[in-house]
Amino acid sequence: MTKNYLFSAAQVRELDRIAIEELGIPGLALMRRAAGACVSQIRTRFADINKVTVFCGSGNNAGDGYIISGMLAEKGCTVQVVVVGDASKLGPDATAARQYCESSPANFDSTCSEIKGDLIVDALLGTGLSGLVRDNYAQMIRLINASHKPVLAVDVPSGLCADTGRVLGCAVDADFTVTFIGRKRGLYTHEGPDYAGEVVFDSLGLPDAVVKKQGIDAVTMLAASSLVRRRKNSHKTSHGHLLVIGGDQGMGGAVIMAAEAALRTGAGLVSVATRAENTGPLRARCPEIMAAGVAGKSQLKPMLARATSLVVGPGLGQCKWSTELFEAALEAALPMVVDADGLSILAKMGVTRGQWILTPHPGEARRLLSGVTKKSRDDDSVQISSVQDDRFTALQLMQQNYDGVVLLKGVGTLVTDGQEISLCPFGNPGMATAGMGDVLSGVIGGLLAQGLGYYEAATRGVVLHAMAGDMAAEKDGERGLIATDLIPIIRRLVNA
Repeated sequence: MTKNYLFSAAQVRELDRIAIEELGIPGLALMRRAAGACVSQIRTRFADINKVTVFCGSGNNAGDGYIISGMLAEKGCTVQVVVVGDASKLGPDATAARQYCESSPANFDSTCSEIKGDLIVDALLGTGLSGLVRDNYAQMIRLINASHKPVLAVDVPSGLCADTGRVLGCAVDADFTVTFIGRKRGLYTHEGPDYAGEVVFDSLGLPDAVVKKQGIDAVTMLAASSLVRRRKNSHKTSHGHLLVIGGDQGMGGAVIMAAEAALRTGAGLVSVATRAENTGPLRARCPEIMAAGVAGKSQLKPMLARATSLVVGPGLGQCKWSTELFEAALEAALPMVVDADGLSILAKMGVTRGQWILTPHPGEARRLLSGVTKKSRDDDSVQISSVQDDRFTALQLMQQNYDGVVLLKGVGTLVTDGQEISLCPFGNPGMATAGMGDVLSGVIGGLLAQGLGYYEAATRGVVLHAMAGDMAAEKDGERGLIATDLIPIIRRLVNA
């Protein structure tokens, strides 16, 4: 069960307590299991390396490091143990781990003028770190990163917040991380994936009953799943009529991409309400899309009457025309996806509504949370950083303020309906290009049109979009990946 969930550091500590106090598993036994999992990874991945440097701090994470050092030394490795911090602060289990290490052939190095190992094990700081990394630890972290040697991080890279993925001053840049008992949320979002590298999970043999006993509200890590098979006796109106609203002057490409993505996701009918000059390119690109130029609310209303769901915002702009169309969409009271400029207009209006999916990136999230629509460039960067520093809290605050389903784009895209949170582990840096959000809104809108619920449409849409990006990158590489590369792959995925 735990393999599908992400936990905060406090939640994992509670799982650890339950395992020790209620299931009777000694803390030292858990340390030995954790160390054994790390040693197994080292021997599998680095079979030719016989010199290892292990950095140990002064907490339970150090206890894992000491046992790793002793185990490797007993297997014939030359082990350099670098101790940072006050060893007298070690708890009983970590003290016993250090004593075991001292009795082994491992070599203690109090100065560490040179990293002698060809592989580094980071057991400096664990999940309890909350403030900025202290100077003595920061010095060692910089030394590790400057060595350019492969690094295994124990449980979480030192300096990385286990809850948010925020770097607390500096952090170890690991090649892979072996994490225990429960997957830590911060490893999968914000800066976490860059610093954790490949994440290997080991439950340390804890049964699912531990999680069930605690009954915690965990974050679900999303996986791919199939859509329901269509009935043979169906027709185009069986699969919804999606209306995409947007495409102000000079931004017609956004609605084209959203509309085409919706069709390829399986919507039965897709219409676009846009500026008149966009209708020709729309029909030329995809004649199956019903495009109409609208000058205002009166021309939009007949299109709204025929639609079953909406995507509002791609290329919409923020002029009088944009606001008028957005207000008309709200009045129609249809299921809707709000993206891009639609979110900026919403931030000014402050409307709460249950029947929608909001899809902000961090900058749009800042505006939704602050109500600020115009800031200096410097102010923007500060505000965006605050959203990223705790993406989980930002997500929950948006949902509480605007209701419905909210997703926060970025590394480890998050989705919530106010009851649960899901994280998407797919996607790649090549997707950081113009138009990707328009394609995503079209995919989600297409699923919504086909009758999926708000949360299901959002979570499935995020996974489809991210997996399509990964497949496109695997074929031709990340650099140069463009949004429309995903659309034919999305069609294959929804039929998988």
